[in-house]
Amino acid sequence: MVGKYAKVSHITGVIVLTMQKIAVITGATSGIGLACAKLLISKGYKVYGIARRQYSGTDFMCFSADVCDYAAIDGILKEIHTREGKIDVLVNNAGIGIAGAIEDASPEGIERIVGVNLTALCVLCSKTVPYMRGNAQNGACGAKIINISSVGGIMPLPYQAMYSATKAGVEVFSRALANELKPYNIKVCAVLPGDTKTGFTEARLCEGTNARAIKSVEKMARDERRGKSPEAVARVVYKVARRKNPPLRASVGLASKLEVFLSRLLPVRLINYIIYKMYCK
Repeated sequence: MVGKYAKVSHITGVIVLTMQKIAVITGATSGIGLACAKLLISKGYKVYGIARRQYSGTDFMCFSADVCDYAAIDGILKEIHTREGKIDVLVNNAGIGIAGAIEDASPEGIERIVGVNLTALCVLCSKTVPYMRGNAQNGACGAKIINISSVGGIMPLPYQAMYSATKAGVEVFSRALANELKPYNIKVCAVLPGDTKTGFTEARLCEGTNARAIKSVEKMARDERRGKSPEAVARVVYKVARRKNPPLRASVGLASKLEVFLSRLLPVRLINYIIYKMYCK
């Protein structure tokens, strides 16, 4: 019987057994998350999404939940594991943007961006790892955790200080987690997109009326609208998912690779001065 664990070779006509990979993607209904879902499906993965907004498509099942609702997330992951018996790939993509001068930042806004961009990501990992550890015990190949960080985490952006802080946290957490999970053959990678053309730009909230902050954020928005497509990020995510030994950090596009390289090469004071000239003058 040919089912989800078997396929017919178009060359020989022979049935070849293959285990379909199961991927879970947060923020899966738009932008980078949706691009990742569609690409992984096209490559033979079975995808489950988690997102706040309802998904009208039929190509994958998407659970409606806030990633900060930990009880709901726990139930969703249990249901996916009950259905499939495993989770091979977790793509932590859900995120929000809150910009503005830090003096205008509300405590509620700070808690929200840290909660969605960092705390919820850590919780998703903590709740998914037990299911991934079972893969190795059952003889399956190693699972992957792919956390969407940002170049803004290593080249911190003024007037997006909290966003940059959360994305820096994502990469540091990912590197620590990679060592923690190495004995279980679970690989962890932080993917660092640069400017990306998605609805994230328009959805970003700007707190306060600081004229310099508004001008700076508008410049960043223009750069994002001219940035890489979400499909470009999805291709990097797929490459990481299929590699036996993925890197700890993967950049998206030449510009992002250059920024990451310069962050290692140049003095911190010089990097900060360059960013100041770009966004604060």
